[in-house]
Amino acid sequence: MIIGILKETKVDENRVAITPEGAEIAMNHGHTVLVENDAGVGSGLENVDYTAHGAEIVAGPTEIFARADMILRVKEPQPAEYRALRDGQVYFSYLHLAASAEVTQALIKSNAVCIAYETIQKADGSLPLLIPMSEIAGQMAVQEGAKYLEMAQGGDGVLLGGVPGVDPGIVVIIGGGVVGINAAKRACGLGAKVYILDINLDRLRYLSDVMPNNCFTVMSSPSTLRALVKKADVVIGAVLIPGSPTPKLVTRNMVKSMKRGAVLIDVSIDQGGCFETSHETTHARPIYVVDEVVHYAVSNMPGAVPRTATMALTNATLPYVLHIAANGWQQAMRDNPDIKFGANVVKGKVTYKGVADAFGLAYTPIEQLL
Repeated sequence: MIIGILKETKVDENRVAITPEGAEIAMNHGHTVLVENDAGVGSGLENVDYTAHGAEIVAGPTEIFARADMILRVKEPQPAEYRALRDGQVYFSYLHLAASAEVTQALIKSNAVCIAYETIQKADGSLPLLIPMSEIAGQMAVQEGAKYLEMAQGGDGVLLGGVPGVDPGIVVIIGGGVVGINAAKRACGLGAKVYILDINLDRLRYLSDVMPNNCFTVMSSPSTLRALVKKADVVIGAVLIPGSPTPKLVTRNMVKSMKRGAVLIDVSIDQGGCFETSHETTHARPIYVVDEVVHYAVSNMPGAVPRTATMALTNATLPYVLHIAANGWQQAMRDNPDIKFGANVVKGKVTYKGVADAFGLAYTPIEQLL
């Protein structure tokens, strides 16, 4: 199979879909790898790094779309690329379609086979291609929260870890999944007082066992959330419903009740966000202020640390890339149920129920196309 690696064009996205070493492994399995010129530069990977591992550098995206059987990308297609997608071509990336009717409709019209990294799912319910980026985003959420608490950045001037004789800052984390636990580890390590909320009692028991004594597990409810956000210095939204829009758990009234200069970090923004006052921001302009509360809602947080993120992403995606390339998308989905969960829009049909429900579209089970 011919595998094409597109350069990212989304604002401030510096990751690339595969490392040179990953490209070499694909070629060792008998596939051809085309890499768009300078696709890896943002991650510190030059064209020569790819050619040294046997990949072919091509001038621009037009040739990638024209020649590749499967396209690998970190992010969704951008508007200028919608018409370039071909009937039956596999597009494999983070799609987050439930947050964008425009992209969903474009992919339906393309008749391409669009497989989302974020909904590939194992039998135990884990999301193997989302986990590495969630690990990074969780840690970054605390870094960004600590930075924007600085008075010069608009924050309330609190040091999260405190100092002897002075109370530490309070971090409230909504969601105890991969993002949440990584954020909690980082915040606890800084010495903050951390509350982590979830609605799964088994998950809370696990978190209580593994987290240090400055982390407090709490069953989430609207009243509990209202009480905690009032005293929080940083609130991290780490809510995920795979493939579906995120519920707005923090209302505008809750935001109004928060301390002046508190910081909201909405890691869920790529699925629509879990704060009613959230809207997507970029690394170039990451924050805005509503009701004297600082909001950070960058949708591609790991793009700020692309060297780490690109390596972590390749480690996770490559086995699935190789399976699809070796067997074709239909047989790969028959053989591997994990990949079948990744099918979001296939041959003009919406094949992921969360996406169909988000926009009131007809849902077609992927089994009907296999």
